[in-house]
Amino acid sequence: MSDTTTEGVQLCFYVHLRARHDGRLLSEWLLEQARRQGIGGGSVFRATAGFGRHGVLHEEAFFDLADDLPVKVEFLLPPAQADALLARVREAGIHAVYATSTIRFGVLGAQ
Repeated sequence: MSDTTTEGVQLCFYVHLRARHDGRLLSEWLLEQARRQGIGGGSVFRATAGFGRHGVLHEEAFFDLADDLPVKVEFLLPPAQADALLARVREAGIHAVYATSTIRFGVLGAQ
């Protein structure tokens, strides 16, 4: 068995837990768009605390802000797929912070 790695992009979107688009949670909408574009996978990670450019601290300890915590929706993918997904998000008029990083990624173990 041999390891193979791929040059790619880590694409992360940072949104609020309750953010919605087309009646769906934005995190679910992003995953669905990625799946429709043939992207091999994505994950959603919920933060325990965070604040954005407006300085409002959201954390689990504050009951009234706990249901609007930040989430990160992350994908590891080839650059062309990252560009296509970003174009789809722009086309939909989504407001979201995102970050990209150049990475190498691979899969270990038997398929």
